[in-house]
Amino acid sequence: MEGQDEQMTGARAVEERRADIYDEDGVILSSFLAQIGAAIADRDRLTLKREVDDLHQSELGHLLEALHPEQRRALVELLGKDFDFSALTEVDEAIRRDIVDSLPNAQIAQAVQDLDSDDAVYILEDLDQEDQDEILSQLPFTERIRLRRSLDYPEETAGRRMQTEFVAVPPFWTIGQTIDYMREDNNLPDRFSQIFVIDPSFKLLGAIDLDQILRTKRSVKVEEVMHETRHAIPATMDQEEAAREFEQYDLLSAAVVDENERLVGVLTIDDVVDVIQQEAEEDLLRMGGVGDEELSDSIFSTSRSRVPWLLVNLLTAFLAASVIGLFDRTIEHIVALAVLMPIVAGMGGNAGSQTMTVTVRALATRDLDIYNAGRIIRREIGVGFINGIIFAILIGLVAAAWFHDRNLGGIIAAAMIINMFVAALAGILIPLLLDRFKIDPAVASAVFVTTVTDVIGFFAFLGLATWWFGVR
Repeated sequence: MEGQDEQMTGARAVEERRADIYDEDGVILSSFLAQIGAAIADRDRLTLKREVDDLHQSELGHLLEALHPEQRRALVELLGKDFDFSALTEVDEAIRRDIVDSLPNAQIAQAVQDLDSDDAVYILEDLDQEDQDEILSQLPFTERIRLRRSLDYPEETAGRRMQTEFVAVPPFWTIGQTIDYMREDNNLPDRFSQIFVIDPSFKLLGAIDLDQILRTKRSVKVEEVMHETRHAIPATMDQEEAAREFEQYDLLSAAVVDENERLVGVLTIDDVVDVIQQEAEEDLLRMGGVGDEELSDSIFSTSRSRVPWLLVNLLTAFLAASVIGLFDRTIEHIVALAVLMPIVAGMGGNAGSQTMTVTVRALATRDLDIYNAGRIIRREIGVGFINGIIFAILIGLVAAAWFHDRNLGGIIAAAMIINMFVAALAGILIPLLLDRFKIDPAVASAVFVTTVTDVIGFFAFLGLATWWFGVR
């Protein structure tokens, strides 16, 4: 009961502290920001330390993002060695680089020694090679080798995200020896859920879960109760692929091995959650044609990142405009066409975007493959045809009543069916084709799908009108 009371008291303290920082929508209170800002302006280190000392690293990260750039740098400077550098893993890259670039390398070297290796790599990988080398040279030999090995792996791989602190024992140890080792060694990780079993060359043999250790007698040898690590992750595996392994097999942690099957690290669920969020954000941004843009990026860097795809959109817009130009005489004779034709293209574009979004997501999660592609294509074609008929009837009736012309209503209805059908085809076939040629469908699909629906929509509507009304 006493332990439960302590837990409840601790939970209440956390809730009360959170209420002092966030409003009911999870946004940092302006009063708390003003208090921190005033302490920074007065260079009141004691007040700052008191206010941020109990903050979780994610809460401190939110605070850094809410402050102005000069306030961020001043906060880190004033706190000095009391600043929790793990908070830098919770902010976007631009803010992290701004803070790290303002600090001397000696201070960074001192700080990363207190971090888990995965957090240290997360901070160091953004630095220039020269700064990396200088910081690593100031670290103890063992830690320097571990971090260097992680940094040598390609970006966005399991080797970059892994934690090099882990617990490993030989197979001939007893459970009792293993328990004593965990109790007595002060250099073990703070948190872990698995113990790995290795041979003298560090080759991975198996693993034991902590609950299994607690249920086993001390005299039993490790090799008798260990299980094979069926989901060991190669260090060079893409981090998104590694996250998919965690999702498929409900893993909490997984061993990371090198090309010789030697244990080099462990990937944990907290890092995988960050990877999943990061990859989802990247796909969403790429579908909008804004790349890896961050909210803290400057005006000029944001503009520069958006210009290339806007330029591509401009070129495709000229293609659609050229189709309209083919029917300029028809539009001159029937002005109503100019009013109605954006509806056909717009509806097709929206329908294509819906199908494209579903397809790109299915490709990213590997739910769409060669075995079910045919069925999915047939489904989307059917959906496009049915939706085309529904909206053809609606827009046909509206157009006929609006312009008192049943022929015009019939023409736009036919064009709507054609474009909705084509939009469904384009929305699924274009991402599949891009993926087949190893082009990221999240980046390029939107431009091509929109171009197809615009061109086909204008051509179908204006072409049918030219043919029906006999305009020469």
